[in-house]
Amino acid sequence: MTARMPLMAANWKMHFTADEAVALVKELNKGITRFDGREVVVAPPFTALAGVASALASSPIKLAAQNCHWESQGAYTGEISPSMLRHVGCDCVIVGHSERRQYFGETDESVNRKIVALVEVDLGCIFCIGETLEERQAEKTLEVLAKQLIGGLEGLGEEQAGKLVLAYEPVWAIGTGHTASPEQAQEAHAFIRDNLVKRFDNAVANQIRILYGGSVKPDNVDELMAQPDIDGALVGGASLKADSFIRIVDFEG
Repeated sequence: MTARMPLMAANWKMHFTADEAVALVKELNKGITRFDGREVVVAPPFTALAGVASALASSPIKLAAQNCHWESQGAYTGEISPSMLRHVGCDCVIVGHSERRQYFGETDESVNRKIVALVEVDLGCIFCIGETLEERQAEKTLEVLAKQLIGGLEGLGEEQAGKLVLAYEPVWAIGTGHTASPEQAQEAHAFIRDNLVKRFDNAVANQIRILYGGSVKPDNVDELMAQPDIDGALVGGASLKADSFIRIVDFEG
């Protein structure tokens, strides 16, 4: 099996002014000492990207944006293109986050268009999928994940797919304090990887990292990271304080 480098990503959502974001990333730069065998990414709001990129100039921490548009330019007021994000210093972009789907009407089709656009400009992509509480209670979790995978990966070849990072985020566990048990998370991750094997092949499926997102905290990260198909974490609330996210990056798994 291909060794997969764990990836710990901080999604700051709609928090922090540019100055506040820079101050936090400076704390992370000083406080994170374990970059061996793990990759660290921070995703500030758009207004803080340039300042954070400058603060990370000599740091191993990588920079992500929280969203993008699929067009390279045009009359799309309020939108940001992949090429703009690349120019400001981003290494990757989060797409398909459940909050984008829930509040802003994103669909599997629009998520796919963003993924294709990112691949075209050689930007990394963290592609999010996950089920709602109602879907889990109706025992539709695996059906939902399969549908989102099919839609999001439409038109991608093996080489393109191999550059993606997936994130499984059960919607019912985001910002609620509830976390999928390690066994629940592992079941979903294993299902996702099996679907990747069917869609591509073993080699591609085993090199794609699958992150867990959903109330990851310092006190549960070790157990989650011990699961064989969990390759990292997409962290929301617990990434808003330096000491909390540093402990998550410093997981033992």
